[in-house]
Amino acid sequence: MASAKSKLYDSAAAALDGLVADGQTLAVGGFGLCGIPEALIEALRDSGVKNLTAISNNAGVDGFGLGQLLGTRQIRKMISSYVGENKEFERQFLAGELELEFNPQGTLAERLRAGGAGIPAFFTATGYGTVVAEGKETREFDGRMYVMETALKADVSLVKAWKADKAGNLVFRKTARNFNPACAMAGKVCVAEVEELVEIGDIDPDHVHLPGIYVQRIVVNPTPEKRIEQRTIRQPEGN
Repeated sequence: MASAKSKLYDSAAAALDGLVADGQTLAVGGFGLCGIPEALIEALRDSGVKNLTAISNNAGVDGFGLGQLLGTRQIRKMISSYVGENKEFERQFLAGELELEFNPQGTLAERLRAGGAGIPAFFTATGYGTVVAEGKETREFDGRMYVMETALKADVSLVKAWKADKAGNLVFRKTARNFNPACAMAGKVCVAEVEELVEIGDIDPDHVHLPGIYVQRIVVNPTPEKRIEQRTIRQPEGN
């Protein structure tokens, strides 16, 4: 539990308690297995909530990341960009058991950003003339055709940051600063999993990547697993 004034929770399960429910839409940060809120995803799995719509760049891998929620059949629909590393995702989709809304990666990022910025829709040339544009409004601007894409909003956002202060100001480390800020902004409530928590004032304001106004709950996970999705090594010379 957290005190009335504190955003800090003792565990990922406590941070989700009373917040997640069946049928919700969740925005989950990360790119592949980089920058994913590992502990929060596990707690979401253990909560047993189902019929979820997950907005995420991808669907993790089998047995890890959002792949855990696919394995337990808690996700009903994915709004995603790249899902090629998950065999269970493929099986469910081809069997008609999982709904999928595909987005070009930049379009997905902009839809999330628009949701957080209060912009209801925007036009993009990406996807015009393809299946991505089917059923969507199109319009010509300066001789070029564009597709209208609507903003994405979530009931709950789950994000991963490197460091936070107790006000919820977040710092992302390297490539973990991918979809996490946009996901955080698009949610009605944002839960941030962080590796390090510091006092208010310990983070230089110029180093804050996401202001604490977007973060309602914080949980510390100092030792995340951080799996490597595809590990490639160079063969020693002479072999």
